Amino acid sequence: MANHRFQGLKWWQKLTRKEWTIAATSLSILILTLSLISHSHKFSNNSITSTNDWIPFTPLSNAQQKSAFCLDGSLPGYHLQRGFGSGSDKWVLHIEGGGWCNSIESCSFRQTTKLGSSRFMEHEVQFFGILSSVPSQNPDFFDWNKAKVRYCDGGSFSGHPDSEFKNGTKLFFRGQLIWEAVMDELLSIGLSNAKQALLSGCSAGGLATLIHCDDFREILPKDANVKCLVDAGLFLNEKDVAGNPTIERFYQDVVNLQGVAKSLKKDCTSRLEPYKCFFPQEFISNIKTPVFLVNPAYDFWQIQNILVPGSSDPQRSWVRCKLNINNCNSKQLEVLQEFRNSLIKTLDGFSQNPEGGMFINSCFIHCQTWITETWHSPGSPKINNKTIAEAVGDWYFKRKAAKHIDCTFPCNPTCYHMDFTRG
Repeated sequence: MANHRFQGLKWWQKLTRKEWTIAATSLSILILTLSLISHSHKFSNNSITSTNDWIPFTPLSNAQQKSAFCLDGSLPGYHLQRGFGSGSDKWVLHIEGGGWCNSIESCSFRQTTKLGSSRFMEHEVQFFGILSSVPSQNPDFFDWNKAKVRYCDGGSFSGHPDSEFKNGTKLFFRGQLIWEAVMDELLSIGLSNAKQALLSGCSAGGLATLIHCDDFREILPKDANVKCLVDAGLFLNEKDVAGNPTIERFYQDVVNLQGVAKSLKKDCTSRLEPYKCFFPQEFISNIKTPVFLVNPAYDFWQIQNILVPGSSDPQRSWVRCKLNINNCNSKQLEVLQEFRNSLIKTLDGFSQNPEGGMFINSCFIHCQTWITETWHSPGSPKINNKTIAEAVGDWYFKRKAAKHIDCTFPCNPTCYHMDFTRG
């Protein structure tokens, strides 16, 4: 697919190549540094910026009262754009992603970035994709109240202060409290009257969406239409190409460090070690609220961090493949197809849920819902001639069945595949 159709995505390529070089030998730092690129809308498609307003950052007014702080103790917050017309009593929330921190060192580093401190966050952002107010870019949700929840706790809004260290590290593990404080504040300014609501999130924000989906349903009116949309949040518990449980060990460190267990599904933690319940495959079938999954079958983040982390490839034979899927040789493609098979198998049970929806495309990309080009545009990825936005709309409003699983790579010519080798 011609790159000129996706000028707004070039910032992924430029920043990620540098971050990859810096961090390729360490999974925990790689997860952190790669995640730094995935949250700023100011780099989105320059050709449409004039039609999207700049939305100011709103610090949580109840943060002090709720003891809800970012990793460094600064105030968390959100960006809010009011709905209009028929969308005045409808809400879409999008939880920002950005990896996790699994150690004192990585969490301390996050304190110096916008993923751990509001002091480094943009004062204003523009809304694109599912948060756009432009009908042609966001046909079903353009006039809704829209909130982007900023991510600064490093634990998918699930950490607890009980596990904070009192030895001078000055790290605040308050993810659960941030979640509760944000919800309380949004409820007080109109969310409590929502007739329709959609909780969404990308990457680590997608995982947070799954963890808190039923909680979100519980705080809203019983007669409201409430659903959850998870973008690139179905992280697989798979061994890497060297046979090591790299991501499992990483998640174990995150859960233990930040006291995440208290936020996880009790029906899961009662039968498994808590860190295993940080993997969506272990609890997604028990979520009662309708869920839609958007996930690329060749998620570059999972390929680079779960399947082939730097530690699993000492000979660096996978480097070119991880940077551009078109550089993969036949044996590497076989491994990637097996990884896709694991994803499809994981979804077997979920696919039987009549209220669930799916858009599993065969693209080498990560988050797709908050970028106009991949959410809904003339050049967007399609399955069964549907864009992601159209499939999500069909599902949310029950217009028609919305379970779309793509054929295997490289079959889909509408895919945009990230190319991290380009300058």
